[in-house]
Amino acid sequence: MAKPKKPNQDQPELPLDAAAESKPETNPAPKAEESSSTPPVELAPPRKKDGKVQDDNAPLASSYRNWFLEYASYVILDRAVPHIDDGLKPVQRRILHTLWEMDDGRFHKVANVVGATMRFHPHGDASIGAALVAIGQRGFLIEPQGNYGNMLTGDDAAAPRYIEARLTPFAKDVLFNPKTTTWQLSYDGRAKEPVTLPAKFPIVLLEGAEGIAVGLATKILPHNFNDLCRAAINHLQGKTFRIFPDFPTGGVADFSEYNDGERGGKVKIRAKIEVRSKYLLAITELPFGSTTETLIESILSANAKGKIKIKHVDDNTADAVEILVHLPQGSDPEQIIQQLYVFTNCQVQLSPAACVIEDDKPQFLGVREILKRSAEKTKALLKLELEIKLAELDQQWHWDSLDRIFIEERIYRRIEKSKTWEEVLAEIRDGLKPFLKQLRREVTEDDITRLTEIRIKRISAYNRFQADEALKKIEAGMLDTKNSLKHLTAYAVAWFEMLQEKYGKGLKRRTSYDEIAQIDASEVVSANQRLYVNREDGFIGLNWRQHEFVQECTILDSALCIMADGSLKVSKVADKTFMGREIIHVGVFPKDGDTNFYTMIYQDKESGKAFAKRFQIGGLSRDKLYPLVKSEGSRVVWLHVAKTEKEMPKKVQISLDGRSGARVRELTFDLTTVPVSTRTAKGLTITKWAIKDVKRTDLTLS
Repeated sequence: MAKPKKPNQDQPELPLDAAAESKPETNPAPKAEESSSTPPVELAPPRKKDGKVQDDNAPLASSYRNWFLEYASYVILDRAVPHIDDGLKPVQRRILHTLWEMDDGRFHKVANVVGATMRFHPHGDASIGAALVAIGQRGFLIEPQGNYGNMLTGDDAAAPRYIEARLTPFAKDVLFNPKTTTWQLSYDGRAKEPVTLPAKFPIVLLEGAEGIAVGLATKILPHNFNDLCRAAINHLQGKTFRIFPDFPTGGVADFSEYNDGERGGKVKIRAKIEVRSKYLLAITELPFGSTTETLIESILSANAKGKIKIKHVDDNTADAVEILVHLPQGSDPEQIIQQLYVFTNCQVQLSPAACVIEDDKPQFLGVREILKRSAEKTKALLKLELEIKLAELDQQWHWDSLDRIFIEERIYRRIEKSKTWEEVLAEIRDGLKPFLKQLRREVTEDDITRLTEIRIKRISAYNRFQADEALKKIEAGMLDTKNSLKHLTAYAVAWFEMLQEKYGKGLKRRTSYDEIAQIDASEVVSANQRLYVNREDGFIGLNWRQHEFVQECTILDSALCIMADGSLKVSKVADKTFMGREIIHVGVFPKDGDTNFYTMIYQDKESGKAFAKRFQIGGLSRDKLYPLVKSEGSRVVWLHVAKTEKEMPKKVQISLDGRSGARVRELTFDLTTVPVSTRTAKGLTITKWAIKDVKRTDLTLS
């Protein structure tokens, strides 16, 4: 190993804190002479800069003091949670804004859309492409063309260069209006993007949303378009309403614990299963969140584990789901359906948690509250659009009136002899003075400048009748707009009715709702497993044909074993499980506790005596070793198991070991003197000598 170089003057000196970090102190306690000769290092006290504490000894502290909070806020606000105003996450909003900017009525390559969106979304093309495909698969906001995958089968979409997209008419109607949009600069300051889109429909409830942020998550389930329109109309009219999710994959759902989509709610969803024949089932609708691939995998896995028994599965899914489950001979289709609900993904449970961004903060709201706020937001946007329209009509009326006066009164002739721009403006202003009472507001310099821009061709082609008709049309529009503003609620109701009439045809509910009863797995599982035991080595297992067969069982059962050393253990049945060496008793342990009556004679190691005990086991915990004897090293001499107390043995013939010092080698013991107790009881003493053999003598049971 090379020796370290000695410090020299050419090498830069490290700061105190860097030197301390680069070479850890091996002897923290300084010597007396060193402490007296070396003055202590004084650290500079923290100072304040711009109202914040600036510690000169830790100059980077301010850089990472709030890093986690800033990161969490960024993920919540800019990545994972949709905004309540338009129901969109930033990446979705930027995709739709880009498509609106690119819109020319034709389809655009998704690769081009992704590249253009990266002007606003600096997080890579993968996230943009995935979000665009997800919106396109639903089809409400983006019209897809090409292979967008299949959300029923889980197939992926084709590469972005092969597929195309454009905005749907519905998206253009409800999402975009530059006049009512609040804008902000993009991340690099080169372009403007909307803070939120002026959405006039509860998009977040229509599309659904799911995201995991830092410290919270959101899961808003999708709803039916027509249901949302009717609910918004009912709210605007002051009526009560309720809305339940509607999943694109169909299925049967139980919304009894939906809890309005708030945290703590639950939704059970079942696949729709038809009985095609005695030995053929067909799955035609999926639970939300499942695909045919994941569903078939769960069925095959349950079959491999012995939870259900099927022959094979065929997947014929294309535009509609069709999974054919072939059953073996002798199967009960109704029981297999119950087993599919219990042991496979044919029934799932969702936990909604409706969280949205409002006022730059995450808010947990119910779906009804989200719809109410969306309907009120729509009403406010419609009012703003009407006010803008009224102002534009008023402006147009003013301009058309000025044009009419300017042309009909031949004011344009007064500027023929003007030599300067100021004289031109003055002549027009003087010419308009007699007619100002016909106008509704003052004439500005911009108005006069605009009059100078009227072309001779328009003046020569001027038609007074057409001008009057145009003014009447503008006045009628202003009157209609004012009437809509006066009856704003009715106008908003008409808006939702128009949307429902225009886009709601054929959008029926796909998910039916009904109360789903809880199925007890132990009641529907089939006893199609065979339990075997290897007594000497202490193993139990399923389907071991080379070992001793115990009994038929189910995959959900637990097995109880008693070993020769007096230990007791309960474990769930599996392919192979170690219980303990020298198993003398094995059986299936009931889920509500063992009710059998046990009679046991054992030789106690500590005292050398033999004891007899009668007991019941009761409830036990899995995979825990319970002792049935008092001292370690004891041995069970004889064990009997009876289903009822009447079946318990009453007398036994006991043979003592010949090497013992007992004078009498055979004796009869009356077991009725032993009370039935718990498994921890010590029992009654039989003899102080070692027992060789035990035989039951009461052959007739009362």
